[in-house]
Amino acid sequence: MNHPVSPLTPAELGFRMPAEFTPHDACWMLWPQRPDNWRYGAKPAQAAFVEVAAAIAESETVFVGVNDDQYENARNRLPSHIRVIELSSNDAWMRDVGPTFLTHPDGRLAMVDWEFNAWGGLHGGLYFPWDKDRRIRRKIADMLGIERFIAPLVVEGGAIHVDGEGTLITTEECLLNPNRNPDLDRSEIERLLRAYLGVETIIWLPRGCYQDETDGHVDNLCCFVAPGEVALTWCDDERDPQHAISREALAILEAASDARGRRLTVHRLPMPGPLTIAEAEAGGVDRLSSSRPRQSGDRLAGSYVNFYIGNSVVVMPRLDPAHDDAARAILERLFPGRRVIGIDAREILLGGGNIHCITQQQPAARPCRP
Repeated sequence: MNHPVSPLTPAELGFRMPAEFTPHDACWMLWPQRPDNWRYGAKPAQAAFVEVAAAIAESETVFVGVNDDQYENARNRLPSHIRVIELSSNDAWMRDVGPTFLTHPDGRLAMVDWEFNAWGGLHGGLYFPWDKDRRIRRKIADMLGIERFIAPLVVEGGAIHVDGEGTLITTEECLLNPNRNPDLDRSEIERLLRAYLGVETIIWLPRGCYQDETDGHVDNLCCFVAPGEVALTWCDDERDPQHAISREALAILEAASDARGRRLTVHRLPMPGPLTIAEAEAGGVDRLSSSRPRQSGDRLAGSYVNFYIGNSVVVMPRLDPAHDDAARAILERLFPGRRVIGIDAREILLGGGNIHCITQQQPAARPCRP
């Protein structure tokens, strides 16, 4: 369905990005398959994706987009109640290549179509080409019959987190990186975020998690769990570079006020590990010049903050037996009305992200159909 292009921004029309902890109609994912990012032809990663999709499907409808040559395999491996659709992609990071959904007080659903350059384009990006990824947002807009606002800004979904009440958190490391929007300064980026997401207050954290290959996505470091409350990756080891990053973020968050004038309550989630790529894991990945290499000993940006909030579940990564139970207990306390489901997510982490990175929530709304 083609909507007329409005000269007004989403915010001027009354749209805003809702919080992840508010009701959803669905969750969108993509199917992993590229052998230069996922080891052994992505078969171990596919098993992990199936577990994530099945867990979220307890809570809401799940759509999994699949390239044509993997459609039959995905359909046979995923539970029958999960919706498998042909939706070509270059890789499986739906949080970043998929739409940022917006809602309107009258019940309408819309989306923002950001520019995408594979986390840095030809200056530090993670793979080439990314042409299929750039078409995903338009395809989903057509499937749902909703309005698509094309934003003149390179943004990935994992680079932003909102409380749904006017506050956004992001990192300077990512959105101010010259490989994203070199011609825009902070004030211009803030203006566009306010215009397309309906936010008022923007909290900037300097850096994301240590060695995060996305240039410091906020969703691996910090996220809203309720109005006025955030979860933050925490490291007590002063010798670890993450220690300084977490404390720097804590100081900024505790000094900040949200759009409603509230001071933020910060909940600390312990960092797993530190985790690194094993030699056998790196050896299963194809080496191509067009993608980031996976090498033995590389630090993995593991984080328990990289979870998904569903309608009735919270799906969290299991990454380290020494910390998994403690992280789960904290999430159970933060989400008393939801069942916390732990998924063995190392295979997802080996590809460069985790559960939040491979999912994108579609908020509850009334899509405008012809």
